[in-house]
Amino acid sequence: MYESYPCLNWLLLIVEFLSALVAIFYYPKLKHSYWKWFIFYLFFISLQECFWKYTSSVFEIRKQNYYAFFGIPIQYLFFYWLYALKSLKNRRLFLICSLLYLVTFIPSELYGQEIRTIYPVNLTIGSIILIVLIVLEFLKQVKNDDILRFKENKMFYINIGTGLFYVGTYPFSAFFNELLKPEHVWLWNGYYLYFLISNCLMYLLFTASFIWGKQES
Repeated sequence: MYESYPCLNWLLLIVEFLSALVAIFYYPKLKHSYWKWFIFYLFFISLQECFWKYTSSVFEIRKQNYYAFFGIPIQYLFFYWLYALKSLKNRRLFLICSLLYLVTFIPSELYGQEIRTIYPVNLTIGSIILIVLIVLEFLKQVKNDDILRFKENKMFYINIGTGLFYVGTYPFSAFFNELLKPEHVWLWNGYYLYFLISNCLMYLLFTASFIWGKQES
């Protein structure tokens, strides 16, 4: 199934690499701000996706396990940090969001549940928390003058990108196992197409945040 839309899969890799490349170009300007960690994040994501494109396992670590317990959690935790701690400036919110997300891994340790069972749970809870943060960031922007200077606001581009991807693909993660059933394969393909398109748009918007966004935003 994941081999569907091969051109879009390759396009996503290209867009991720482009985003990382543009981010690295802006590193000298941002190296003294917390935005430098966004650059490292994009570079990490690009390397991760390229490495696992045609690799199923390494050192007995399966690709599915890597993403379930490291690759995906890193992405959620980074955005919790960026939204809650840095943009919303709420340390308690960041700790609560991170703790709630990490708690979803406990059932897998206690009951030895299969990745196929816990993976959608992690994605669902992780996405719900991030959606809340996206809404809070949107409310923050519309309640002050930030919305008037949206073209210079790095978080504006990031918020639109993450909103398109994480909000739009929420049903895909929440009902992942149900959509895998043969009778729902057409619906799975539709959601996967949106997954790829919105993912490409998200990284293009991340790129735009470096080009048009200001460091102080």
